[in-house]
Amino acid sequence: MNYAIIAAGEGSRLAQEGVALPKPLVRLNGEPMIQRLMNIFMRCNAESISLIVNEQMTEVQQFVEQVKADYPLRVVVKSTPSSMHSFFELSKIMPEGKFCLTTVDTIFREPDFAAYIKAFEEAGDDCDGLMAVTPFIDDEKPLYVATDDHLNITAFCDTAFEGVKYISGGIYALNQRAVAVLRDCMEQGVARMRNFQRALVAAGLNLRAYPIEKIIDVDHAADIETAQRFINE
Repeated sequence: MNYAIIAAGEGSRLAQEGVALPKPLVRLNGEPMIQRLMNIFMRCNAESISLIVNEQMTEVQQFVEQVKADYPLRVVVKSTPSSMHSFFELSKIMPEGKFCLTTVDTIFREPDFAAYIKAFEEAGDDCDGLMAVTPFIDDEKPLYVATDDHLNITAFCDTAFEGVKYISGGIYALNQRAVAVLRDCMEQGVARMRNFQRALVAAGLNLRAYPIEKIIDVDHAADIETAQRFINE
């Protein structure tokens, strides 16, 4: 499995709240978040890891340069206006085939993630994407995910509605058909990751939801302790 990490955000809210480290280097149980992800990916059969950091995060760039990996590690240093644009930059260096993409501040339990990756690896070629979803709402602006009775994704919505059970967990397991849609979105001037996901549905891709009980984000200083407690439960 190929993996990709978006670590290009500025982490401005953490800085305003007194957190000195850039977000990717914030430690959970003594381990930088970006390193934690890379270690989990390695234990989940990483064939390669691609990541993007912004041009201002020199500390993160230096950290990544010192990483010793037994797998190909590809790095893009570029500031982008959105996660979707970061994904597009990553798509230029990622190997072809199935891959899993996430943001550096998406926090999950490793056993949940390992089961998710196994499910995607075992999914047939007709599955273009297995999107991690969760009933736990921790996001300030959640993206609601509509599904049918078989967990096929039918829509992505900005507001909740009757019958919706899940929100996006910010973990995307996709194939190359999704990358083609991403390129179309860039050509058409589409912005934001959630609009890319809507474009996947509009293009007729077969997307399935994979429920995970709890996924949280680290956006504020108080979230760091919350994340540590969560992964230690």
